[in-house]
Amino acid sequence: MASINSSTSDSSAEELAQLVADGVGSCTTAAERAALVPVELSSAIERLKAERDAVILAHYYVAPEVQAVADYVGDSFYLAKLAKSLPQQTIVLCGVEFMGESAKLLNPGKHVLLPEPAADCPMAHMVKRETVDAAREQYGDDLAVVCYVNSTVEIKSWSDVCVTSSNAVKIVSELPQRNVLFIPDQNLGRYVAEQVPDKHVILNKGYCPRHHVITAEQVEAAVLAHPDALVLAHPECKAEVLAEADYIGSTAGIIKYAEESDASEFIIVTVAGVLYELERRTKGAGKRFYFPATRPTCVNMDMISLRKLVTCLATASGEVQIGVSPEAAAQAKLTLDRMLEYAAK
Repeated sequence: MASINSSTSDSSAEELAQLVADGVGSCTTAAERAALVPVELSSAIERLKAERDAVILAHYYVAPEVQAVADYVGDSFYLAKLAKSLPQQTIVLCGVEFMGESAKLLNPGKHVLLPEPAADCPMAHMVKRETVDAAREQYGDDLAVVCYVNSTVEIKSWSDVCVTSSNAVKIVSELPQRNVLFIPDQNLGRYVAEQVPDKHVILNKGYCPRHHVITAEQVEAAVLAHPDALVLAHPECKAEVLAEADYIGSTAGIIKYAEESDASEFIIVTVAGVLYELERRTKGAGKRFYFPATRPTCVNMDMISLRKLVTCLATASGEVQIGVSPEAAAQAKLTLDRMLEYAAK
């Protein structure tokens, strides 16, 4: 394999990234995939970052080898909060479209790049304007439209405050309004409603296709195969799946729980991309992680490859544009700012 030094061309860096991509098929663990990234490629990425004044952010769901070269890895709340505080003028966000849009809204003067602009989130579109308008007409000022961060800029602009899976319960409980329209995810909304019974939570019909297809029977089968394992589930799962869980939380919460738990076996009921961080945080502790038989994967997150990341850095491609009016963009940003304010209390 040819070396890459500080003067190596960007095309050579892409070729090395492709060799990494070609080699992942023979790997059996997330750690093995990440270990394929050679020093030469890491050095090339560092050079490109310096040239662009860039920082790489990655979601826990993207490929292990992409997480391995990122400067920061986290869930959507962590990445949104972090993006606002970083000094670099270019943010390369290894995640789906709504994450790039959120980073751009919070940093309108910076360049925000997506390695794969076509990586979208189906749930981000699953609400109609008439649903929001009808609720506002019925409940008036005693309604808060609470928008899961997994949503488009336009949908955020219809809303009052954003939330993530890690802070939704806290924020909804602190809202002055009694009535809450929770969009777009019905499963997270239902979970929030159960945790905040004094609120009247109105549900929308949206859902995450990756979590919604997981069944209680699949989880039960995993428990039968691994009777000593604790079940850790994401609140985007259906209610009957969450009923099987020993712990319910965001991706960051699931990882933290597994890291700190005295247990040694866990059934992970969320997208399998979290395995890399789980293995990294618990290395040497003898902990084992299992997934439902139909391993949950996100086809959109899987589109973000190491080669696309290198191309993005080298060419400054995939720049995020906010495709709504300035007034709508300002309202969408306000929902994110309010989220950060509530979460900081």
